[in-house]
Amino acid sequence: MKRRDGLQAIKGNPDVSVLIIGGGVNGIGLFRDLALNGVDALLVDRGDFGGGTSAGSSHMLHGGIRYLENGEFRLVNEALHERDRMLRNAPHYAKPLRTTIPVFRWFSGLLNAPLKFLNLLDRPGERGALVVKLGLSFYDFLVRKERQMPRHEFRLRQAALSEYPQLNPAIVCAASYYDAWMPYPERICLEMALDAEASHEAAHALTYVSAIAGDRDSVTLRDELCGEEFRIRPKVVVNAGGPWIDVVNSGLGRGEQRFIGGTKGSHLVLDHPELLAAARDSEIFFENDDGRIVLILPYFDRVMIGTTDIRLDQPDEAVASDFEIDYLLAMVDRVFPGIRVRRSQIVFTFSAVRPLPYSESGATGQISRDHSIRSLPADAERAYPIHSLIGGKWTTFRAFAEQAADVVLRDLGRQRRAHTRDLSIGGGRAYPRDESARDQWPRDLQARCDLPLERLRQLFERYGTRAEAVAAFIAQAKDKPLGAHTAYSEREIVFILEHEKVARLDDLLLRRTLMAMLGQVTPALLHELAEICAATLNWSAERKAAEIERAVELLRVKHRVELEAAS
Repeated sequence: MKRRDGLQAIKGNPDVSVLIIGGGVNGIGLFRDLALNGVDALLVDRGDFGGGTSAGSSHMLHGGIRYLENGEFRLVNEALHERDRMLRNAPHYAKPLRTTIPVFRWFSGLLNAPLKFLNLLDRPGERGALVVKLGLSFYDFLVRKERQMPRHEFRLRQAALSEYPQLNPAIVCAASYYDAWMPYPERICLEMALDAEASHEAAHALTYVSAIAGDRDSVTLRDELCGEEFRIRPKVVVNAGGPWIDVVNSGLGRGEQRFIGGTKGSHLVLDHPELLAAARDSEIFFENDDGRIVLILPYFDRVMIGTTDIRLDQPDEAVASDFEIDYLLAMVDRVFPGIRVRRSQIVFTFSAVRPLPYSESGATGQISRDHSIRSLPADAERAYPIHSLIGGKWTTFRAFAEQAADVVLRDLGRQRRAHTRDLSIGGGRAYPRDESARDQWPRDLQARCDLPLERLRQLFERYGTRAEAVAAFIAQAKDKPLGAHTAYSEREIVFILEHEKVARLDDLLLRRTLMAMLGQVTPALLHELAEICAATLNWSAERKAAEIERAVELLRVKHRVELEAAS
């Protein structure tokens, strides 16, 4: 459903069972669960789907080996099983990833866990080989009955250096295990929102709509694209605002408690072929001397480096600082001392605030990464309860959404009739499971669609089995590659604009494609895409110019990408 149709439907019938505020992965996961269970839910976000914290992740689906040290065994167990569910349910956007940990000491960190339990240690510490071995053995044990990936392995120094010749020779050993990664986390959010709307005609997801006030039985919403305000009457409100949860509750007149105490995580994307080759298709996951985790992730033909962990109370101010950039670049030298990394090789930066529970703990690494629900019951001033979704990880969003949906269903007096545990997401539906079948899929599609085989393979890699709908649309009329980015075509962009709820130019650059993140945006591309948007979405010349200006400023301020808006 197009945005304008969703707006008209809500304005025509303002009574809704559930209002979900926040279109990140937790809010969208809940929206999908409720829609599947026949609930008329409305999801709103002041920006785009997955445009906040969900876009600012390390793109990992993992159990969180370091959480074992904090005693969060339930979280690790849940995360490992949810990771494997994502590999099954979204195989087009969830990929196995070999991860290697260079280890510099044998026995460091043995006392960290017991000291933390006794509140005698409040800062992270470097983990030695024995601690890493215990953690990875526990990893293997937890998924022993549903194993999808190889067990971990340890290699002594010489064997590790033979495989990774540019690793720091000061290591004593290296450990390798498998987790998973997400090349397109924002598209996972989008596809779940589309799936939810398709499953229930009274479920609507609206971008660029803010919740600005609440009174006795209604919530006032504002269309951020035109400024129009309107009211809806929900029976239940769920605050999935992530790091903005306290701000949302305050706007609804329920800001008496502080729930969120987030920390900022920043990442860099580098154009660095030597570093990419040194990682050998593995994530390099390691610790600084201060115990902070840093990762080097091969990301298509780029390299991602992250992440930091700094307290920040104002999530709108999250941007990679000079200090963080210097810190992350210095970490490369610790692992690959012979590789020089320059600031000029940074093509993109991104930063977001983790929606962690408020804590006065001195060390950010000690704050729980587990999820919880904090409820403000209906009272004399508000006829509806407000449930705030605190914390959570990308890996565990489905389980968190299921937990939240059960709370909402109880509020509504309804019974659960469907589960999402084995529910495919978007282009993961009917996805071929082995390499031979994946190679055959584009060939079979070619028999039904007159496009070159290589083009169909490209679409399949980009959209999973949704490539069939994209290819059919492209084949309906004459098409040609973009002049400024030949990997995309004009009709492919038009399909995205017409079928994927694009409202702004930066939606296309940052969240429907990886053009910005991979450092591929040029002035020529910016203007070419803006022309297609204007023709497809009926933008005026003034609107087109404003969208170009907005995109240039957003890239400059939030992502430290300097781009001239050439005419």
